[in-house]
Amino acid sequence: MGIGPAAAVRRGAAPLAAALLLAGCSGGTTSPPTSSPTVASPAPATPSTLSPAPTTAPSDPGPAYSDWELGVHVLPRTPDGYGEIRPTPKPLRVRRFPTTDLLPPPADGAFHASVGPVTDAIRQRMGETWSPACPVGLADLAYVTVSFRGFDGAAHTGELVLAAAEADDVVSVFRALFAAGYPIEEMRLPTTADLDALPTGDGNDTAALVCRAARGQTSWSAHAYGLAIDVNPFLNPYRKGEVVLPERASAYLDRTRTQPGVIHAGDLIVREFARIGWTWGGSWRSLKDYQHFSATGR
Repeated sequence: MGIGPAAAVRRGAAPLAAALLLAGCSGGTTSPPTSSPTVASPAPATPSTLSPAPTTAPSDPGPAYSDWELGVHVLPRTPDGYGEIRPTPKPLRVRRFPTTDLLPPPADGAFHASVGPVTDAIRQRMGETWSPACPVGLADLAYVTVSFRGFDGAAHTGELVLAAAEADDVVSVFRALFAAGYPIEEMRLPTTADLDALPTGDGNDTAALVCRAARGQTSWSAHAYGLAIDVNPFLNPYRKGEVVLPERASAYLDRTRTQPGVIHAGDLIVREFARIGWTWGGSWRSLKDYQHFSATGR
């Protein structure tokens, strides 16, 4: 699950794109670790490369870009602090946006990755998404960059903060997704601006660490340990009872959809995360968290 009331920050208004949504992480069957992962301090960033993927859009580029203005249409709040659940707007029923580059994209169009420490500059950008009260210290976290393929067909650079012990394995997953041309809309660090944003229900940020309790619980979320990632959350929403997050993503509860980025059992992304021992929230019974992958089973 994500960070707070599902919201989006207007593209271009700040160094942010659409916000990470607050979903699941409450329906797994395994408990979170009782202590932070014990690992050595992350080594300096080490790049890796993969042969370039085509830089042009596929021969069937799909629909034109969506004309919905992200992060603008604020929803009334419900008593639980989320936005009111609304039908998916027509421009988002087949969602497709170009990716805004917050980091320099790979100049050669190839896959690149780095794993390094959370520096003071990165810590400042994270804002209130981490604090000394969190269950994992900065020394046990890693700042990770990976190349990803956007829905615009271009190669981009994404960023995550993860448990250092899991960073290399997670990089291997995104390497495989890049090689397959798997599309991701955006991948940037959540910040205080996301925590404070009004709910708009249209965010789609692929993100990992946010230090908070699991939804509806007092125990820490797997995200609080850097042990969970939400991928394309708008296309792969969270659902428990009548609650759908992001709040405008109800059309994507139809899991017969086969458009790129919609996750199904047996898909490459599910197999790749399973290869490194991570489980998928789309396989849970008590609720469905189609965006969510975690190392803890919750």
